Amino acid sequence: MEIAVFENKSAMGKAAARKGAGLVAAALKEQGHATIILATGASQFEMLRELVRADIDWSKVTVFHLDEYIGIPETHPASFRKYLKERFVDKAGPAAFHAINGEGDPWEECKRLGGVIRKHKVDVAFVGIGENGHLAFNDPPADFNTRAPYIVVDLDEVCRMQQMGEGWFPTLEEVPERAISMSVRQIMNSKTIICTVPDARKARAVRNTLEEIVSPLIPASILTTHRDAWLYLDRESSSLLKREG
Repeated sequence: MEIAVFENKSAMGKAAARKGAGLVAAALKEQGHATIILATGASQFEMLRELVRADIDWSKVTVFHLDEYIGIPETHPASFRKYLKERFVDKAGPAAFHAINGEGDPWEECKRLGGVIRKHKVDVAFVGIGENGHLAFNDPPADFNTRAPYIVVDLDEVCRMQQMGEGWFPTLEEVPERAISMSVRQIMNSKTIICTVPDARKARAVRNTLEEIVSPLIPASILTTHRDAWLYLDRESSSLLKREG
């Protein structure tokens, strides 16, 4: 895993977006089309702001995303469909946006999306790491073995507290207890992974990801085994890492 640390989250987001845009451009040049996965949440604000401005023909790019709550409509302020449509899809105009619909039967939605994504080879996955070390909504202990591209998951209290703390929900009781998430194996199938993690509140998760053994108890730790993963940190999120020398 390649690790880059920046003085602030703005510089971090710009660098991650530049790297990702370069990879998308290379895929377009080689294949004529590209497929990407996008993450959501407060950690992705700066990266997405820069990525959507990149000199890319987004009309040749297919977009998937990592997760969505079960039981909230797209009009809800915390909806990840809403988040991505407003911040990326409506501005970029991709070839397709395969949104996760958490309002119907979640298992049928997993089946539907699994059938779609199996037809694609993902060129770049843009992801983050949660305060509890989760990858997408794969909270610890994460399922590293399932081959299903999308799964129904229970959200632990640390994850739900994070969603409230970021301002998506006014109370913990209003944060859904279940979600549809892209599986760990599906994320790891991506050719390249760009992981963007700002803020001091993520410092412990970053340290555990990089310095503890790979384990379902630290879901993001599996990223260290990927053949082409890039981790972008700011000064605060890297503050607990051991410094060489």
